Amino acid sequence: MSQLIQSAAWQALETHAQTQKRIHLADLFDGNPGRAQAFVSSVAGLHVDYSKQRITPETLKLLRQLANDQDVLTRRDAMFEGARINTTENRAVLHVALRNRGNRPILADGKDVMPEINDVLRRMRRFTDAVHEGRWLGCSGERITDVVNIGIGGSDLGPRMICHALASHAQYDMRAHFIANIAPSEIANLLKTLDPARTLFVVASKTFTTQETLTNAHTARRWLLDFAGDETAVAKHFVAVSTNRAEVEAFGIDAEHMFGFWDWVGGRYSLWSAIGLPIALYIGMDGFERLLEGAHAMDEHFRTAPAAENLPLTLGLIDVWNSNFLGAETLAVLPYGTRLGRLPAYLQQASMESNGKSVDLDGHRVDYVTGPVVWGGPGTNGQHAFYQLLHQGTRLIPSDFIAAIRTHTPIGDQQAMLLANLLAQTRALMLGRSLEAVKQEMQASGADADTIARIAPHRVCLGNQPSTTILFPQMTPEAVGALVALYEHRIFVAGAIWHIDSYDQWGVELGKQMAGELLPAVGHAAPGTFDASTEALLQTIHQHWV
Repeated sequence: MSQLIQSAAWQALETHAQTQKRIHLADLFDGNPGRAQAFVSSVAGLHVDYSKQRITPETLKLLRQLANDQDVLTRRDAMFEGARINTTENRAVLHVALRNRGNRPILADGKDVMPEINDVLRRMRRFTDAVHEGRWLGCSGERITDVVNIGIGGSDLGPRMICHALASHAQYDMRAHFIANIAPSEIANLLKTLDPARTLFVVASKTFTTQETLTNAHTARRWLLDFAGDETAVAKHFVAVSTNRAEVEAFGIDAEHMFGFWDWVGGRYSLWSAIGLPIALYIGMDGFERLLEGAHAMDEHFRTAPAAENLPLTLGLIDVWNSNFLGAETLAVLPYGTRLGRLPAYLQQASMESNGKSVDLDGHRVDYVTGPVVWGGPGTNGQHAFYQLLHQGTRLIPSDFIAAIRTHTPIGDQQAMLLANLLAQTRALMLGRSLEAVKQEMQASGADADTIARIAPHRVCLGNQPSTTILFPQMTPEAVGALVALYEHRIFVAGAIWHIDSYDQWGVELGKQMAGELLPAVGHAAPGTFDASTEALLQTIHQHWV
């Protein structure tokens, strides 16, 4: 048995959970009139209500003791100080430095990283201003109107999510597009809609060797040259976010328009770096810096707030409580409104790639649950789809409900209806509907006794499903920056409790390696090389390969 599970704090939480599992959320509210005010926090423009989580003051006290025993805040300080907390890759973890708007010195290997970060931001501003002001033109003298980001994983999900969230802030009639999947239909369908004279491609790959990204980039390059007929056009329509100057120049991109980042920037935490160039091109560099400011405000809160008031710490501990002590296997992320519709997919990578680990920092296989499955989708769409499982299924499913209070596009009562639905769902998940209440409703509607006896059990909702509600005044760059940083830090907290490295991803590397080994075999038979199942699948592919 691991030291974590044997610890006094863990054992106390196990005992406490046995009591809490028997208490309904409705009873917790009935027993504490001030609960709605006690379990709420406003930080960096976000109003976060976690009163509908299945916790008490005693729960939080015990969880904070666990955090203290696991040195969570000491590990937090080490991250902010540039220590190499990504131990398996021997790297610092300094995405917080990328949005350090106070310009406080942050050291990596004894060197302040802020001058280099500020230099990249200045270069990004010069470039984006040139595009927006019409000083950067395509090969035929046309202004750029479409930006296409070619990347995958963290080089795609973050910028894509942010651009979608902040579409109301788009400037200069700019349109943003994203290509990630290597499936040929994705890039083929997009290129059909674009004018090569007005299109700028951002190729995002640190090594400039990522298979999917470079394959798509070369397809886009051929498409451009079919229009331009001149290799020099590549430098007018392609820029790179990379550190491999030789490969970037070989592609035809001017190294002056290669924007770099650092080994201490993990891919899933990289939207704050030059990987965010498509964001800056779409909403303007001022908007991008406002995004950084929102994240920085949350960083400073996480860095300086005491444990009892520290929102990312509290939410990360609640995630551990739900997973390890209440038995929840998933976390549903439910943004209300379409702008944050891509947030669940972004957080899938941020959480599951970070905390989907089964070996601890000491190299021992863990004997406790780590990273939950993160999933979700926008409301109110989900109410007519998967919410049925939330209300009447057999699983405990904690949920995060997220919404901007005001909309940039007011139409009648639609925003009020959206918010009413959000509130109704959190209330229904908490309270449920008893058999007695169902019978009374059916009687009032005139149903006969036989119908009531037959149908009533099917209409019961047990409630007691935990949720957190996150509200903010409007979908601004600052609010979105703070929201994403909040999730980053609560993921960190859970990983620190579990004593795992939240910043490597060796499981991802295994799949890449095997794909490289299999690629030659897809088009040409190589019998006996792979396992029996893979060989059989290759034979099926060969039968239909043209």
